[in-house]
This record gives sequence, C-alpha cells and structure tokens, in this order.
Amino acid sequence: MPRAAVLPAPGAPLQLTDIELPAPGPGQVRVRLAAAGVCHSDLSLSNGTLRQPVPAVLGHEGAGVVTEVGEGVATVAPGDEVVLNWAPACGNCHFCGLGEPWLCASAGAAATVPYAKLAADGTELYPGLGTAVFAEETVVAANAVLPLPDGVPLAEAALLGCAVLTGWGAVHHAAAVGPGESVAVFGAGGVGLSAVQAARIAGAETIVVVDVSEAKEELARAAGATEFVVAAGEDTAKRVRRLTGGLGTDVAIECVGRAETIRTAWSATRRGGRTTVVGIGGQDQQVTFSALELFYFGRTLSGCVYGNSDPAKDLPAIAEHVRAGRLDLAGMVTDRIGLDAIPAAFDAMLAGRGGRTLVVF
Repeated sequence: MPRAAVLPAPGAPLQLTDIELPAPGPGQVRVRLAAAGVCHSDLSLSNGTLRQPVPAVLGHEGAGVVTEVGEGVATVAPGDEVVLNWAPACGNCHFCGLGEPWLCASAGAAATVPYAKLAADGTELYPGLGTAVFAEETVVAANAVLPLPDGVPLAEAALLGCAVLTGWGAVHHAAAVGPGESVAVFGAGGVGLSAVQAARIAGAETIVVVDVSEAKEELARAAGATEFVVAAGEDTAKRVRRLTGGLGTDVAIECVGRAETIRTAWSATRRGGRTTVVGIGGQDQQVTFSALELFYFGRTLSGCVYGNSDPAKDLPAIAEHVRAGRLDLAGMVTDRIGLDAIPAAFDAMLAGRGGRTLVVF
C-alpha cells in the first residue's frame, strides 16, 4: 500500500500513514510519484487559509511515472513520465471558450471528490487540489497529467507543475515583460526564483529581488538577479526605486500574498508600471489605495492565476529552456526530504528559509 501524508483537519498535524488507492476508472490514470514540491499553497491548505475538504492528502506539484490507465485513456500509457497538472481545464466552460484555461470553472472540481481511503479504517480521503502528490502514488483524471518532454530530469520536473509554470507565466503572460525592461520580484521562494529566471530569459535588463531573508541573495543572483534588497518596511519601495534612477521598475511580480507586500510592489513601480500579484493571501489581507494616486501614477495592478498559463502549450516551451541550460531547475531546490519531513519544510517556509523543498520518493 502507498504511504501518504494525510491532513486530518485544518490546523492539525500531518499523519504519515498507508492509504488504499482504487484501480483507475474510465478516463483515469495511476501515477507512481518520483518527487513532489512543497508549495506555499499546501501550507495555506493545511492551516485553513485555502479551503479543502478533509481528511485530505495534500501536495499538488509533482512528477512521476504512469503505472496503470483506465478505460478510454489514450493520451498516456504505462511507463510514461508525466508532470501533474493541478488545474486541468475542461475546455467547455465560458472561460475556456474565451481562451483563458487558467480560469476554468471546473479546474478545482476533483478536490471535492473522495479518491482513496485510509487503510486503517476505510475513511474516505480527498485529493489536495485534485492531485494528492504527498504520497507514493496517486490516481487522477487523464487530463491532470502532462507528458514530460525529453531531456528534463524526472525529480526536478515536479517544479514544472506549479512553481515554474506560475513564475514563468507571471512574467511572460500576465506581465508580458519585454527586452530591456526592469523587473522587481518580491519573494525568493520557488515561484519567485522561477519568475527571476523567466525575467532573465525574457531579456529584462535590471532584475531586483526583494526578500525578508538576507540569506536568499545567493539563490536570487544565481537565478539572474542583478540587485538584491532585504525588505525593511516602508523604505523598501524607495530603495527599489533608487536602483532604477528614482523612477521605479517597469514591472513588479509579487509572490508573497501579503497586503503589505502587494502595496510595496505597486509603489516600487514607475508611473505607468505594471504589478502582477501571484501570491495567495487570506481574506483578511486588505490592500488600500487613494483615488488620487490611482489616477496620478497610472499603474496597473492585476491578479495572476497559475501564471495565466496553458500548461499543455507552455510546458514544451519551458522544457526547451531547461534542455538548453537557460532555466535551472535543480538550482532552485535547497532541500530534498522524505514525506515525514514535510512539517519541517512548512516551518522553514514560514521562517523564510530556503528556495524550493522537494519530497523525493
């Protein structure tokens, strides 16, 4: 039986235990996980900031090998290496019809349907964000797996399932960063480091990384940062603007999800600048602006879901950069752990330590 990290209730400690997975039904596949990234969204699910039916197996950033397919599945076969897609688009709703699959009305439906049971007593389990990759194996819909392009290491490919697609898309789709522009990235975790690399690949001339931890500077510069600023309250935006001739950056990418950081990111951009909010904050996080400053600065503030990406199209493009050495997946991984160390990874995330933590099976 596969082992999994189970969340019994919001705020409760994870429990490492055996689970019973059914055979894949029509349109489903079973995947043996090679690795899973520990994302801030998993922490938000565990503490109740984001809603998730429980008990649940969390984890949504993963890669592995297909071991079995259900009736009617023709897109993948046993032995195929795949990346999990936690927000598969239905292709039929209003938003999919608009060409905005990242806003698909049905993308989160799988998270509300039990997919496995506790081996001990048969209690039904829900899949965190529909994928449940904090487990040795999982069963998902066939449209929730993407074939892994050749030449991408399987373990590190887990990062493609969330951090990289989100950071890449925030830069290339939501903010549309162009050659010669200046970019400030707030938060040097997995998504932030992915955004820094994406900005470098897009041709950004100045890339400022802002983080609360001075220890993140080496990671940030390795990813492509030209400047590094340790966040220090209201002075942070001024310090970023000073690095760009007093004007502010053309673009700010906010990867933290806190009202204070969003406001600082917006203030750090030039008149007419663009701020893209990637971080997921709680409902209690309120951001305020005066009507006069909205008019005067002419800045744009926009949300960004999953990098505004179409994973089926973006994954092959990103993989080409990985193969060419322009995008370094392994360099963003600062810790490789087992399932039992996920709580410690959550603690490190809360403390602002490290880049991406990878659960390796």
